[in-house]
Amino acid sequence: MIFPTIDFALFFLVVFFISWALIRRWRPWKLFMLAASYFFYGYWDWRFIALLATSSVVNHAVALGMRRSPNPHARRLLLTLAVTFNVASIGFFKYSRFLAEQMVAVCGWLRLDLDVWFPVLDYLGQVILPVGISFFTFQAMSYVIDVYRRVMPPADSLLDFALFLAFFPQLVAGPIVRACNLVPQISRPTPPPRIDTGRAAFLILGGLFKKIVIANFLAQKIVDPVFARPDLYGAVDTLFGVYGYAIQIYCDFSAYSDIAIGLCLLLGFKIALNFNAPYLAGTIREFWQRWHISLSTFLRDYLFIPLGGSRGSESKTYRNLMITFLLGGLWHGAGWTFIAWGALHGVYLLVERAAGRWMDRRGWRGEGWPAIVGRRVAVWHLVCLSWLFFRGETFEHALTMLRAMSLWDRSATLVTGPILLAIVVGYAMQWFDGDRAQRLWNAFGRLPAPAQGAVAAVVLTIILALGPKGVAPFIYFQF
Repeated sequence: MIFPTIDFALFFLVVFFISWALIRRWRPWKLFMLAASYFFYGYWDWRFIALLATSSVVNHAVALGMRRSPNPHARRLLLTLAVTFNVASIGFFKYSRFLAEQMVAVCGWLRLDLDVWFPVLDYLGQVILPVGISFFTFQAMSYVIDVYRRVMPPADSLLDFALFLAFFPQLVAGPIVRACNLVPQISRPTPPPRIDTGRAAFLILGGLFKKIVIANFLAQKIVDPVFARPDLYGAVDTLFGVYGYAIQIYCDFSAYSDIAIGLCLLLGFKIALNFNAPYLAGTIREFWQRWHISLSTFLRDYLFIPLGGSRGSESKTYRNLMITFLLGGLWHGAGWTFIAWGALHGVYLLVERAAGRWMDRRGWRGEGWPAIVGRRVAVWHLVCLSWLFFRGETFEHALTMLRAMSLWDRSATLVTGPILLAIVVGYAMQWFDGDRAQRLWNAFGRLPAPAQGAVAAVVLTIILALGPKGVAPFIYFQF
């Protein structure tokens, strides 16, 4: 059940009306919302509801144990158990198949007999990846770590925490919401004076436009063909295939985040924005302050800073950056291409940091529009280079595309006017991110209801008219 479908629209309408009917009766409302969220998650595969429920029980039990124990060693042991459980859950479901493939490859290279290990490798190769496991497991980890750090107390009840972990708008593809932000809203749901329909409609309609009109169109017309058979296309098609993917993944992922935030607003809850014009960044560091903000801040607060951050020597800072981004790449998927993507961003940040220190010592500021535009163009192309490995099925695919772009020719069989327009419009959608959107939200919210309805009808008509047939799953569902 994905957002831009009739099934989800009907599901949400039922949830919306029943939720507002029950919201002043806290316990019935929580039970209903938990049941609705489990139904939503079980729509993909009902067997994984047990995994979600088990994660809720284990992590909340650990949080309660840490609250009751004054012994710091016992608290640390409980935290270690919770983190081990969460990492093991991701590790088993997400990396079993990858591990089996690597073991087969190594044994083949060493010419070792696999007959004894075949049942185990066959079992590992058939493990199914639960939708959204990386997202809800990170939320569970942030909860137990924050309780350990005394940033927040444990949730008032298992029901509150289970609903936080399973809350359906952002369950399967984020944003990664901190428990300290959402659990208080769930524990004592207070209806706002009015539903922020203006902002919610703006986010949902904008998300549908980005997903259906831009992301799906680019995927079908240029991205999927180029990445599926990179040996068939020349430099122009390959280059714009990579540009197209950069816009596709931005429009696809930010669309899910925007729709999720809009749905939360309609239900009376607020979660933070996840994107803020990432391709307008002038440095790689700034890019990560704007892209998938909930993940980048998670990695910063729960991995980079505990490793030592930038408090020690430069060499230790470089080490911490590389570890953080290698694990960030691995979080996205079980494959060497994802590790390469993370490593590239780690190297970018290392070089950028070293170059910045070198320029500071010489008093080079790089101010003025030429420098600003130059930095943005450079960051755009560095990020596009990394997307080549992120999207490529294998290293061979990525290297084939790099070779095609290096052997410049002007032949283009896929690049058309509509594709160029979609790339430009997708890039321009960044001006509706973050703080820039506030004025538009306010303006739309001030319109009378009939005018808001008319605008929504026009946008929906455009989406239906321009969007390709069928709606592909969101890219980040696989993570």
